[in-house]
Amino acid sequence: MDKFDKKILNILQKNCTLPVSQIAEKVGLSTTPCWRRIQAMEKSGVIKSRVAIIDPEKLNVGLTVFVMVKTNQHNPDWLDKFSKTTSEFPEIMEFYRLSGEVDYLLRIVVPDMKAFDQFYKRLIAQADFSDINSSFAMEEIKYTTCLPLEYI
Repeated sequence: MDKFDKKILNILQKNCTLPVSQIAEKVGLSTTPCWRRIQAMEKSGVIKSRVAIIDPEKLNVGLTVFVMVKTNQHNPDWLDKFSKTTSEFPEIMEFYRLSGEVDYLLRIVVPDMKAFDQFYKRLIAQADFSDINSSFAMEEIKYTTCLPLEYI
């Protein structure tokens, strides 16, 4: 990964719909070498996908809830079942296994408190938890999908 690749990634993270010719011009390459670099980064998995970032408010899922899960079940079978369960919930945007007091963190998006309550009831019916705690985001202060590139 060289300075050209970093520049390309920086541009694509902000707007992946730009034509390759414009990306090439911005990074100081001709179109064909720029396209080859993009293809190579896609093939190697550096670029996982190109997506549209949609406004949750416009799709009526403006309430973000962080759900902290604790369990007494620390075994691969329980985690496998829980992972499969979470994949069945489109409201779950992110799912992490954590160190510390909380075992798992889920980021949920729903329209409102009533929808979250329905989601919650469906979730707790699916797995054995020792504790679940939810926090509701009151304001989004920073949100980005751009990864820092200075570490590569």
